Formats: sequence, structure tokens, C-alpha cells
Amino acid sequence: MQVLVSALIMSSAAVMMIAGGGEQSAQGGQSIRISGPEDRAVRPAPSQYFTGQARVEMLFDAQAPARASCGRVTFQPGARTAWHTHPLGQTLIVTEGVGRVQEWGGPARESRSGDVVRIAPGVKHWHGAAPDSPMTHLAIQEQLDGRTVEWMEKVSDEQYAGAPGGPGAGAAGPRPRPSQGAIGNFAPKLARITDDVLYGDIWERPELSKRDRSLATVAALMALNRPDQLRSHLRIARQNGVTQQELIETITHLAFYAGWPGAVTAVAIAREVFGEK
Repeated sequence: MQVLVSALIMSSAAVMMIAGGGEQSAQGGQSIRISGPEDRAVRPAPSQYFTGQARVEMLFDAQAPARASCGRVTFQPGARTAWHTHPLGQTLIVTEGVGRVQEWGGPARESRSGDVVRIAPGVKHWHGAAPDSPMTHLAIQEQLDGRTVEWMEKVSDEQYAGAPGGPGAGAAGPRPRPSQGAIGNFAPKLARITDDVLYGDIWERPELSKRDRSLATVAALMALNRPDQLRSHLRIARQNGVTQQELIETITHLAFYAGWPGAVTAVAIAREVFGEK
């Protein structure tokens, strides 16, 4: 906010200087440039990176040594970006309408005119309009090694439907499919098969509760000494209602069957997982 206020003060000073005749830099070049709407093109947002109707007006590009660029993006109802990240983060200033923004693995959140949305570097996210309202925001980002964005897969209708006020939205938005965050960007087919068969079929069978399936999975991964998979399944076990004490007891029991080194490794991973908020 302090940066925005400072920018407004500087802009006011610039207007006063221009009204008084303006100045040129010591080198004789133009130190202040003003562009009007007629100087800037408004283009449809590229369909490979957007769903629905949206248009983009670049307000300014990064000019070395500066790294920041800014565009005005207008989304029609239901339109949104694909999932993406920014190497140095992004700031969105909502100027009109009602929008949605969602971080990968988190709930979709509503944004309204006047809101400022800060997105940290490297965070996978999407943003767009509400299903029943257009939305316009200013998007400010900085480039790193010539790049400002890394585009990923499109936001599915199911993911968008979980946003607040979206069609079919319930008390909470749908969770991302388990394998997408781990391998979906690199091996999408393997992620889809894993989610459809393992999590979509086996884990949904009613013969065992998800809690019991988590205990069996944790036991198998500990016995096989698979620490990376064990870490992710300990998180799933927490979601499925397995308590910290139950997991500690499981690890203690398995130490006599799977070996002490595996048990010690499992304790370290469990301590890390249960220390997360």
C-alpha cells in the first residue's frame, strides 16, 4: 500500500510539472512519457492460456534496468486463466467486478473491486471472473531472465465449479486430485491413471475405510523404505483421521517386523508432517 501511495504522489507531481511546461532529462531525452488509450492495443487473451472470453491491454512493458510490467485484463463471467506461476510473484489490483483466485491445493477465494491480491514467487495459481460477474484487474509482475510467467494446464470446469458462488459449489471447493501436484506437470498420463485407478477406484472401495487403507499404506511404505511416498501418505493419513499417536504406535509395532532403520526414518518423517500446520 505504501508503494501505491508513493506512486500516486509521484504521479501528481508529474502532472503538475507537465502542466507547467515539462522538463527534459540532462541528456536531452524524454524523461517522462504519457500514453493514452489510443496508443495501446487491446487484444483477446490467448486461448491456449485462458478459458472463456478475456482481453488484455498492456499498460507498460519492462524496460531495463526496470523489470516490472503491467497489463489490464478484463474477464467476462466465467472466464479465467490457466494454472501458472510467476518467478518473482505477481500483484493483482481488482478495479471492477467480482473475481476468483485460487492457489494449488487451497480453496478458491473471492476478490472484489478495490482488493489487492499478492501472489508469492513460484506459487501455482489461477485467477478470473466470477460465474455471474465480469472482472477487471491490473496485473503487475517482474521478469527474471526474460520470463514473467510459466503456463501450465487449464483450470477444469470441475475445479472452477468449486469456487465460491460457482455452479455446483458446496461448503468447500473440490480438492486437487492427489497425483497432480506431485507428477501431473511432468507425467500427466501417469498422474491421470494413478488418480483414476488407485485413488478413484481402489481408495473409494467400501470394503475398507480410508483410515484403514492409510494405515496399511503407511505400513507398506515403511517396510519398503520409501521415504518420499511415505511423507505424502502420512499427510493423507492425517486427512483420513489417523491420529499422531496411532501412527507412532504403528511405527513402533512395525519396527520389529520391518527393521529399526526404517522405523527411525519413519519417525523423523512423521515428526516433520505432524509439525506442519
